[in-house]
Amino acid sequence: MLTAYRAVLGRPGALRFSATAMVARLPISVDTLGIVLLVTGLSRSYGLAGALAAAYTVANAGMTIVQGRLMDRLGQARVLPVGACVFAVAIVSLVTGLESGGPDGWLFVSAAAAGAAYPPIGSCVRARWSHVLAGRPDQVQTAYALESVVDEAIFMIGPTVATVLATTWHPWAGLGLALVSGLVGTLYLASQRDTQPDPHPADRSTGAEPGPAMPWGTVAPLVVVSLALGSMFSAAEVATVAFSGEQHARSYAGVLLALWASGSLIAGLVTGNVRWQRSPVRRVQVGSLVLALVMLPMVLVGSMVAMGLALFVAGFAIAPTLIASMSATEQMVPAARLTEGMALIHTGIAAGLAPGAALAGVVIDAHGASPAYLVAGGAGVVAALTSLLLRAEPRG
Repeated sequence: MLTAYRAVLGRPGALRFSATAMVARLPISVDTLGIVLLVTGLSRSYGLAGALAAAYTVANAGMTIVQGRLMDRLGQARVLPVGACVFAVAIVSLVTGLESGGPDGWLFVSAAAAGAAYPPIGSCVRARWSHVLAGRPDQVQTAYALESVVDEAIFMIGPTVATVLATTWHPWAGLGLALVSGLVGTLYLASQRDTQPDPHPADRSTGAEPGPAMPWGTVAPLVVVSLALGSMFSAAEVATVAFSGEQHARSYAGVLLALWASGSLIAGLVTGNVRWQRSPVRRVQVGSLVLALVMLPMVLVGSMVAMGLALFVAGFAIAPTLIASMSATEQMVPAARLTEGMALIHTGIAAGLAPGAALAGVVIDAHGASPAYLVAGGAGVVAALTSLLLRAEPRG
């Protein structure tokens, strides 16, 4: 089963940049949680913690596309170090401000600056895979599956380690983990120039965009699909936590979510070993529909054991759909704008998290936990319907 993965990791420099990127993107699973742990650990309000985490997330979503475009134009080696250093300084400023009781304005500026500066490492590493494995679409598929598995592992490991550090050592330790991993990992990734995609600078005389235009006929619907999937994920997460509380087993909410992630992780591993006959666009359409179908029946589940099984099964549709989304982007977006294209998809997912969680929360307050899974299912339906607009456009 691991033969396909050995083949891609055997490419010169591949194992090194993939492992480095895993460290560099650990903050994505730790940063907002670290902010909450620090603020509440210092006996400040949950309202302030949530607002600072939101400032970080919104700024990150807004700047991810900008950073992706800059990396396509200037190269990762020039852009990544700047983002990593600003991110580190802003995190130190945020921690210092909270520890010293600084003004809220300082805290919000620091949180927003950290979010805006943190580089889109997931987009960077996938762009590297596309560059290193150029002309080998099956191997690119395997590499993207590997990165999907890494993402799942990060979200299973990172929050646990950050929580333990923040609760047993010091409240700022969770953010400290994000700072160290983000700074060191990103700088080391930037130093690996031999595997970075070639930069495509704009025409100095005209300032024109490098290379062909973005194929918005594919990218725009794919971004909307990603936004809907992000809403589905967050709504299901909030509903699961509330469901555990209603079952008087709130402490086991993490177990349910881990089962969900485990199903996705296993499916991701399998996906990387399959030689798909259907196009990535078609797989996005099928995957979105399956995700909608597996979410809707959860409104009828009435026990923790049954919910754990249902979530584990539902998880098997997540990674293949996300991998297909990235594969479609890789195949359709011109190489000169690939990092930007990947960043658009990641931003779509991130942008969907807040509305999904908020709407699920409203439903939970009014009707209880189980009906909130209809929010997740509804988001899946939106993703499935939007995916029908996708058209396979040739890569420029």
